[in-house]
Amino acid sequence: MAQMASYASDPRASRGRLHDEGRAENDGSTRGPRDGFQRDRDRIIHSISFRRLRHKTQVFVSPDGDHFRVRLTHSLEVAQIGRTIARTLGLNEDLTEALCLAHDIGHPPFGHAGEDALEEALADFGGFDHNAQTIRTLTKLERPYPRWDGLNLTWEMLEGLAKHNGPVSDPTWALSEANAPMNLDLDSWPSLEAQIAAVADDIAYDNHDIDDGIRAGLLSIDQLLILPFIAERWSDICTRFPDIDRDRLVPELIRDQIGLMVNNVIETTARRIRDAGIETSDDVRSAGMMIGGFSDDMATKERALKKFMYANLYNHPEQMEAADKARVVVADLVTAYRDKPQLMPESWAKTLPSEEPERMRHIADFMAGMTDRYASNSHTAIFGDQA
Repeated sequence: MAQMASYASDPRASRGRLHDEGRAENDGSTRGPRDGFQRDRDRIIHSISFRRLRHKTQVFVSPDGDHFRVRLTHSLEVAQIGRTIARTLGLNEDLTEALCLAHDIGHPPFGHAGEDALEEALADFGGFDHNAQTIRTLTKLERPYPRWDGLNLTWEMLEGLAKHNGPVSDPTWALSEANAPMNLDLDSWPSLEAQIAAVADDIAYDNHDIDDGIRAGLLSIDQLLILPFIAERWSDICTRFPDIDRDRLVPELIRDQIGLMVNNVIETTARRIRDAGIETSDDVRSAGMMIGGFSDDMATKERALKKFMYANLYNHPEQMEAADKARVVVADLVTAYRDKPQLMPESWAKTLPSEEPERMRHIADFMAGMTDRYASNSHTAIFGDQA
């Protein structure tokens, strides 16, 4: 690994874990020569909730083709982009990668459609938020260890997941619950590793969703050329490859776009580090502004791309129809489990709290862990082929 910068997160200076792990954590005699952030990354990769991402919606609900992205492949792509940026800036690659891999673990089945249905179902019980659910899953619902619940991740890992979009002034009930035992300093900015993980997520889905949208026939290059940002890249690519079929040039466009955005983040972040006099990780947290991210010009272009994608892909009639069906599936299942808890697996039914809001939150925990396939099959088993 390259030499880390002074402002990188140093595992030797970590604020630690909630539960002391003793010898297994502090030397390599039983679990291998890994530092705390490497262990965090490995715990994510080996977790049940990470494995479930292979059957959770990224853009397309239960896609027919094997070539479309799902939450798992998206998370791997985010990690690749995040590590590239982190390495160049001298940040901790392992913490960055761990944050990238874990960032979508709290997503319920069917993507944002499933989240909307759970949010509505829990409206009277504190609501539902996939970011907070990620932390709830990793601190409470995963149970691979004999002496405590959760993966017992480092403070820096949990802080990065909690604040990857910046300081949190109004935490949800789930985030407040996770924050109570460790105090994640929710009102400050997170580490640079967390900030880079967040922008790597934007870069990945902005560009890979274009790829999947074109592959699905819901987007075309001609539509995208309304965006000067895209049109400029496309013109250059067509000039470089004048005799190549347009379809074969789409991956080149995606690569160019990602490269341009990555370079912009590296240059912008390095400049902000210099201008703000950032020397330590604590300086990053107290800077009062985002240090890692796009330039103002690139941020404007990226927002325009997002707006286009919502108008032309995410809110495409075919996508909306699939999302409507998905919301019905999730809403129906929540109602079924609320009225007849015995329909849940025994391990979930027998631990169902008797009082609200814990009762509905328990049902939501079960629902959020479902894959698209499991949710669809469960709905068919209870209601038949109605959806």
